[in-house]
Amino acid sequence: MAYVFRLRQWELRQLSAVHRVSKPTRAEKARRLGYKAIQGVSIFRVRIRCGGRKRRLHKGIVHGKPRNQGVNEQKHFRNLRSIAEERVGRRCGNLRLLNSYWVAEDGSYKWFEVIMVDPQHNAIRRNPTFNWICESAHRHRELRGITSAGRKGRGLHK
Repeated sequence: MAYVFRLRQWELRQLSAVHRVSKPTRAEKARRLGYKAIQGVSIFRVRIRCGGRKRRLHKGIVHGKPRNQGVNEQKHFRNLRSIAEERVGRRCGNLRLLNSYWVAEDGSYKWFEVIMVDPQHNAIRRNPTFNWICESAHRHRELRGITSAGRKGRGLHK
């Protein structure tokens, strides 16, 4: 199994950072999170670089007290899955984000698959399990921290 993961990671590294996928890599997980193989529902795979956040400073100079002098070991407030959702949401502005899940990781990157729904598609608008996402209140949920990953990052999961 480790060999299969290593091959998959090599394939994923050759692809662009955000790309559409014809079918989910983890079908059982995608279906548990609401994915259905119907028109209007699509999956995007995102590559996120791992590691901490570096403070953006001119020449690395911090003007302040010694307790605030750190540059390299800063921790990001949001988790990588939430950042992956945001990147897909910005790229596909007309689609709505349903959910996301982990796919693979290596020393440098983590890959996530994001389930997106087209709110203009009639198959979605007529489907009672999906048509709640067509309301305007659900625009860019990923940017406002309302998705599952965003809520977890805000400490709203029990």
